[in-house]
Amino acid sequence: MSPSEPDRLPRLARRRFLWGSLLGAGLAVRPVARADAAAESQLPSTEIRLALLLGNRNYPQPFDLPPIPKNLRDLEAVLERRGFKVTSALDLDLPAARRALEAFIAEAAASPADATVFFYFSGHGVQVDASNLLLPAGLNPSAKGELLQNSSMQLLSDVVRRLPPRRDGMVIAVVDACRTGLRAGEVVGLNQVEAPPGCLITFSTGAGKPAIAPAVETQNTFYTGSLVKLMGSVSDQTTFPELMQLVRSDVRETMLNHPVAAIRQLAQDPFIADHTRVRLTVEPKRAGAAAPAVPDIDEEAELKKLERLAWPAEVLQVAEAFLKARPESPFAPGVQVARDGARTAVKALQRSDVRLYRAAFALNDDMPAEQRQDLLRCGRGDKDAAARMAWRSKNGSSGASFGSGYGSSATQSRYEGWLQYAVALGNGIASYELALHFRNTGQPLLASQFEARARDLGYTPPPDLDNVRK
Repeated sequence: MSPSEPDRLPRLARRRFLWGSLLGAGLAVRPVARADAAAESQLPSTEIRLALLLGNRNYPQPFDLPPIPKNLRDLEAVLERRGFKVTSALDLDLPAARRALEAFIAEAAASPADATVFFYFSGHGVQVDASNLLLPAGLNPSAKGELLQNSSMQLLSDVVRRLPPRRDGMVIAVVDACRTGLRAGEVVGLNQVEAPPGCLITFSTGAGKPAIAPAVETQNTFYTGSLVKLMGSVSDQTTFPELMQLVRSDVRETMLNHPVAAIRQLAQDPFIADHTRVRLTVEPKRAGAAAPAVPDIDEEAELKKLERLAWPAEVLQVAEAFLKARPESPFAPGVQVARDGARTAVKALQRSDVRLYRAAFALNDDMPAEQRQDLLRCGRGDKDAAARMAWRSKNGSSGASFGSGYGSSATQSRYEGWLQYAVALGNGIASYELALHFRNTGQPLLASQFEARARDLGYTPPPDLDNVRK
């Protein structure tokens, strides 16, 4: 923490997991659409939904985390209401945590392709050599990096990449954990990651940033509190990626309006990496349930119009009109997410260092489905979709108008433009790739600028990257 922080913060920083009272109200949310939703939530789900919740309160003093048991209890309850079979475990050491994870991976592997798999960790998280480590109970977060690496689970290699990909389903990984660096000058918080295909990854705060938690057992952490509240109250038609975006907004709103100035100064902006491929709503299909809400003719026409737009200014215009005319629609949360993302996208495209124009957002009937999906997401401010569009440009797979190869000026310009746009949306991995690109094309000043920007955005390149993207 810098010397300019409020007087109360040095003591908090020594605890490594920053503390604060959890007061304040979040965004207003609408009740579930149908009056009999509570009764219908008791009906059996026809979807397979699996969840593993790992939470650790018990760390050596002064690193204990009082809110974790409540996090697990509350999240387990709301996940069960949303049709999940939940396994919840508190204060496991590393061998026990690995056994729980192995059993969960085996159960996920035996589930059908359209299953939804949800992994949650709340405790201390550490970044060592660019790897995100999830610390088991009992491990001292201030231990040396080598010990932490050998005594913890790695988010990507041990968890996310071992969960079987879902062709028609989804893998969701939520990490509500973060702490300051091990020594002066080291990075703070978790490293930016890319989500594998079919996966959604969220952190409780931005990559490279600290998180705040209450010092009492009766309150949730900020992020899990918002996740529990919104998962239980949003419209049934809200998708999981939309839910996570709403949680992100709720966390920021709650903390920015908090009565404690120190908490306002450290307001969290949760990290999201989305590479999902199918539309799965928070409410599963249930045997014997009434048919889900469907839009009326006019509403359906507006929703279809919105789904065909990729240019951010048009997305923003149509979304704002929809929300003004139909604020109580069960589809409003998803439209709100589109509107907010489009606002961010418009601002990014207005930057002088982003050379990407309307032609890049043109949709055509011959476009592959995944590319079309990513282009639509780009119009809604998705930093990861923008990076994927850049890599398609580099590989010559973004359409004939982009040129036939990476060496062509048109293709290279489009590749740079998409990466610049991804960086403006907050993608540190794209910024580092752009730095490598400029270094390889003899532009060292630009390379240096984008390498620094990557670190500012919370991305630390792995030591073995050796200046080549892998």
